[in-house]
Amino acid sequence: MAADPGAALATRARAKVNLTLDVLGRRADGYHELHSLVAFAATGDLLTLVPEQHLSLTIDGPEAAGLAPGRDNLVLRAALALAAETGPLRWGAFHLVKRLPVASGIGGGSADAAAALRLLARANAIASDDPALLRVAAAIGADVSVCLASRARLMAGIGERLGPPLRLPPLFALLVNPHVPVETAAVFRALGLQPGQAVEAGPAGLGHAAAASAAAEAPTAAELLRRLADSGNALEAPAMRVAPVIASVLSQLRALPECRLARMSGSGATCFALFDDCRASAAAGRALKSLRPDWWIKPTLLR
Repeated sequence: MAADPGAALATRARAKVNLTLDVLGRRADGYHELHSLVAFAATGDLLTLVPEQHLSLTIDGPEAAGLAPGRDNLVLRAALALAAETGPLRWGAFHLVKRLPVASGIGGGSADAAAALRLLARANAIASDDPALLRVAAAIGADVSVCLASRARLMAGIGERLGPPLRLPPLFALLVNPHVPVETAAVFRALGLQPGQAVEAGPAGLGHAAAASAAAEAPTAAELLRRLADSGNALEAPAMRVAPVIASVLSQLRALPECRLARMSGSGATCFALFDDCRASAAAGRALKSLRPDWWIKPTLLR
């Protein structure tokens, strides 16, 4: 059943966090093969859609500076791509409240595009598992597919191969971005793999991809934290060459009281620290904010 024709629709575009990220190699076509355990945060952008005749987008919010509402914006690209795939749609005026930093490794733009697809699906009675919706998501960007349902999963390929939804134990996290945008393509250039080049498995034959799969089966938060320690983010080192401030972010996170693990998400520059409870993550956020008031700092829950 389609939504009420005049009703405003709304959805959150939750931040995507790569708990692990392994690069398996670079394909002959230039794309990189990845394997990642992805979770989603309780924080994110907010997207609303007011059905009307013309398609439009307005943007505000604390992280909206420099983000243009033109046809290159992923929200409008998603809407136009879905219409090209399915035929004419009931659409209207989108409004994006931008709370996540841009070009930050937590899928902000991808989450916004996925949110637009969800709203249009609701407005047009398109099933959430409709193949057209999934094809459009995969075509728009590497992370849009996993952001469509915003459920924890193992993700592989260039982002188009998704495992079943996972019930991860909740993780108390602190997300930190130094307000330095990082271009994903620049990080992959710094990684330096040639087309057709594969990456060898990690020490003792246990690649990070295998460690991520093991972590996904952890029954408790404590066990998940232990298993995550055997994995990593293969893009951390090249991202630090592109944006050296990432090393400072990680160093300061690891120095916070009760920090159990600190790692970069995606291609950066957002990093996360994990704690045993919400009290510790909130206290760490306050302490870091007093030192770095210019950074984006957000205690949140990952699951």
